[in-house]
Amino acid sequence: MIQLSEVIIQLKSRNAKRVAVQLPEGLKRKAAKIAKALKNEGFEVIISGDACWGACDLSLDALEWADVLVHVGHTPVTPEKNVIYLPFQQDIPLEILESAVSELKKYRSVGITTTIQHAHQTKAICEWLKDHGVNAVIGTGSSRTPLEGQVLGCTYASAKNAEAEAFLFIGTGVFHAIGVSLATKKPTFALDPFADGILQEVSADRLLRKRFAQIEKAKKAKTFGILLSSKSGQARRELAERLAGLHENAVIILIREISEMQLRNLGFDAYVNTACPRLALDDQSRFPMPVLSPSEFEIVLGKRDWDEYTIDEILP
Repeated sequence: MIQLSEVIIQLKSRNAKRVAVQLPEGLKRKAAKIAKALKNEGFEVIISGDACWGACDLSLDALEWADVLVHVGHTPVTPEKNVIYLPFQQDIPLEILESAVSELKKYRSVGITTTIQHAHQTKAICEWLKDHGVNAVIGTGSSRTPLEGQVLGCTYASAKNAEAEAFLFIGTGVFHAIGVSLATKKPTFALDPFADGILQEVSADRLLRKRFAQIEKAKKAKTFGILLSSKSGQARRELAERLAGLHENAVIILIREISEMQLRNLGFDAYVNTACPRLALDDQSRFPMPVLSPSEFEIVLGKRDWDEYTIDEILP
């Protein structure tokens, strides 16, 4: 559900004439409808057609043409002038939680986590679970995740801030749930509201075995490219500079879109990712060479033990 009325009020209060609209991949088919609604209000409209993976990936180039950029689908992760955020909300029927009750009752407290589209329901979810005998709690987030219980693929502050014995992630897929598990080191369950409410306990073991294999492979590397993103919400320059200083043959590479072809053409034996943390964990199969997280690079160099492995997060 996308509510344009408040955005239109904000645009008019700013005396905006030209409006750029950016949508993530899963919402791009709504672009024509949004553009029509804005044009009917008298605005000139341009749609950003580039790939967009989150609020960390703003189309700031569009502001050279437009007075305001309307970013659809997310809450802000960095303060940006002349950007209006329009979150996408999707209600889930609370009855799907029934399949989770018996398992969650085994724990003294359960932290509730979800993604932006369901975060407006976290309090209602907690109340429903409490009414059914589950001591559900919600943790506060950070500046990158301003809604209670909200998690991103790059930050799990709301999970780490919740005083819970176990966690429930509500959303599609298991990537975020595995992230919660790694960040908290607590039992974590995933409930997909669009898959008949099937509950599953997630395990990071398979992912960690794959990451261990990449670390071992990277120990043979002679050269390392330190990937520094030029995207507004992913640029971690200080981290990239610190990592580059750990190895004499490490070089910082400023890059926007990271692809197999680009990494092949650059020719480094291995890469260290300081851009979106999902790249190393979720997309490694796309790359023929190791793409390491910062902590994995430290393990390769003997600066950190495997037992000290931590999931990479972009901190405020």
